[in-house]
Amino acid sequence: MNFKTSIYLATATSLLASNALAQETQTEETVDLAPVVVTSSSGVEAGQITFDPRLAIQPLPANDGADALKHVTGFSVIRKGGTDGDPTFRGMAGSRLGILLDGACTLGGCGNRMDPPTAYVFPTSYDKVTVLKGPQSVQHGPGASAGVVLFERSATRLTEEDISLKLVSNFASFGRSDVSSEALVGNRNFYARFQSSFSESDDYEDGDGVAVSSAYERWNAQLSLGYTPSESSALEFSITQSDGEAAYADRLMDGVAFDRSAYSLRYREDQLSGPVRSIDAQVYYNYVDHVMDNFSLREFTPSAMMAMPMLSNPDRQTYGGSVKFELDRRGKLDSILGVDAQHNRHRLRTAMGAATASYQDNAWTEDGTFDQIGLFGEFEYTLSDRDTLAFGARLDSWEATDKRAMIRVGMGNMMANPTANTSRSDVLPSAYLRFERELENSDSKLYAGIGHSERFPDYWEAFSKESETSISAFNTLPEKVTQLDMGTLTRWGDFELNLSTFLANHQDFILIESGYPKTMGSMIRSATVARNIDATTWGGEAKLSYQNERGWYASSSLAYTHGTNDTDGLPLAQISPLELTLEGGRRTEAWSFGWLARLADDQDRVAVNQGNIVGQDIGPSESFAVLSLHSSYQVSEYWSLAAGVDNILDETYAEHISRAGSMIAGYTQTTRINEPGRTFWTRLSAEF
Repeated sequence: MNFKTSIYLATATSLLASNALAQETQTEETVDLAPVVVTSSSGVEAGQITFDPRLAIQPLPANDGADALKHVTGFSVIRKGGTDGDPTFRGMAGSRLGILLDGACTLGGCGNRMDPPTAYVFPTSYDKVTVLKGPQSVQHGPGASAGVVLFERSATRLTEEDISLKLVSNFASFGRSDVSSEALVGNRNFYARFQSSFSESDDYEDGDGVAVSSAYERWNAQLSLGYTPSESSALEFSITQSDGEAAYADRLMDGVAFDRSAYSLRYREDQLSGPVRSIDAQVYYNYVDHVMDNFSLREFTPSAMMAMPMLSNPDRQTYGGSVKFELDRRGKLDSILGVDAQHNRHRLRTAMGAATASYQDNAWTEDGTFDQIGLFGEFEYTLSDRDTLAFGARLDSWEATDKRAMIRVGMGNMMANPTANTSRSDVLPSAYLRFERELENSDSKLYAGIGHSERFPDYWEAFSKESETSISAFNTLPEKVTQLDMGTLTRWGDFELNLSTFLANHQDFILIESGYPKTMGSMIRSATVARNIDATTWGGEAKLSYQNERGWYASSSLAYTHGTNDTDGLPLAQISPLELTLEGGRRTEAWSFGWLARLADDQDRVAVNQGNIVGQDIGPSESFAVLSLHSSYQVSEYWSLAAGVDNILDETYAEHISRAGSMIAGYTQTTRINEPGRTFWTRLSAEF
């Protein structure tokens, strides 16, 4: 089924559904239409999307942070196995897309992105996810040129003695099972909140019944203790512990430990008198101890790439903090001023052969550190009853130190590091200006903004790669992006249109290129390099939705990004193709049902061996169409049930940006890692 045919069929289905809406009688009373299965999200503010990650999400209810973003228009996930994929937004991945967990920064340890920040996200542990599109905010950390994703827990405040319990369980095909719980106890002055989750799955199969190396097991526990001496103040201390293991289909190793310890202390004070209206201050500490090997979760078979059992154990320590002050309104001006800072350190130890059994006795080797401190201000000026001007700026001071004495070149050669024990520093500005207008006599808003963001090279660009002229990429230039964002949020009765478009100019864009030819003596070898180019991207997202008072709904969303590598005269790599999503169904107070069709065009605008820190283009990809169904039922005041089937037609397909399949004993190697075939799932949740 080609892309155009798929669109015709899905559109016909949508028209039939619309006909059913029109024929529905008018005798039923109005009901509460809150969704119980999330299939897409709408903007609630200019360039902003918010959704509840605790609800059932189709495709299959998410087990990590990347999966939780799949249903948001414009997002794609780079698949590596059953979990721990990397999210991309408008073709941008890695540190171009900021990920904050309750205001704190978490960085993974793996030099090949086995554990991105979203790998340490357990969606049911959060109350809200907010996506900010483009460089249109400066208060959530530095360098996030593509946008920011905020995984947040709501502030807890009790007015009397209370105790509550929430339980969620998922069961699905391929041995998938998840269990999560949340218990809250307290009174108006003190509270304790405990959250836990466990998730596991066997290898899944694609539509052809081919098994994919993708089994995983993950768990998480968090305890938060709060002190609320007044209705406007709160002090909270939280401690989080998580771990897991995951098999991968795209590489020669699996992840056998994802041990994370996190601590956070946060103070909030609202409704202050005087020049400061509110204060939000936080300090945090994160430590990730990650282990990968080629023998624990797979059958070890000697090869030219790995002749013996091998183990790698990187770790990352990150700590930092922030203080934000919301100032009292001055005339027509609202202001937020703040400062944030972060330090992170990366280390590594390895073992081979029999020594893998005692790798913990090996000494750590510290390879690099990063220090950042930033000052920022965000302002909103009311021009009139309908017009608002929002603007902001930040200035970040960066310093990085390369502590590598030697660099591994290829699979075994160790060479002296030309940038050993050197430091570099930069002061990088970012700013934005946005105009918003609420249309008269309508529930609609228009906005247009321009933003500029400068991003310091991250660990994976500066330490894990080479440059074109050196075995060290430590001196890679910072990346600069200037982007124009425009859009509208429009409502006409039962219809809603959410449209956002962008045009971005990237200067010194950090491109990762594999298979880059370099000389070694009289021989030519292939290297993976980081190099600066100029690029242009443009595109956007559009969603048109309908929902009437009887619960019938239908929507369609479209996402497209076009990227050009202006330096090389090539397409910009790792850009997902045009994607269309159609859905429809009905929601009532007690039950719901619906369908979801996702259609992706083929992608022939590729640059083989070029991409980002997560992956590179491996060639053109084919179009695909996937149909899924879901339903839910409110069993009682406390219990609710949701169920669905993803990829009901059992299609065999892969995302364009999926990683290439690796040769693993006992598995069939595929060009790309295929997505799961037909998957049945059910979700039972309770709240007492």
